[in-house]
Amino acid sequence: MALTRSFKETVREELANKEFRRAFLCEAIAHMMEGDMQTAKSVLREYINGTVGFPKLGAALGRSPKSLMRMLSPAGNPQARNLFEMIAYLQKIEGTVLEVRARKAKAA
Repeated sequence: MALTRSFKETVREELANKEFRRAFLCEAIAHMMEGDMQTAKSVLREYINGTVGFPKLGAALGRSPKSLMRMLSPAGNPQARNLFEMIAYLQKIEGTVLEVRARKAKAA
């Protein structure tokens, strides 16, 4: 059976749900903390596209929207400072405070 809509369309529709948005943002941060920057950038890009949008984010951060898009592209290599500024702004508009908690690592 063929899919009738794309994954991106489904995600953007789900981002209208506040709990889904928060979980999606947390997912991006979790991937960053695990060192999976490719997935983190991809999830963060989808989150931004489905919520605030790059033009508004760029205006809020004083950066070009295209520059922000490039940072989060597969070939992008954003500086930690830029990522944390983005995350701080996204938390603010979401009304969410993300926390990092230490726990014992699982045996490999």
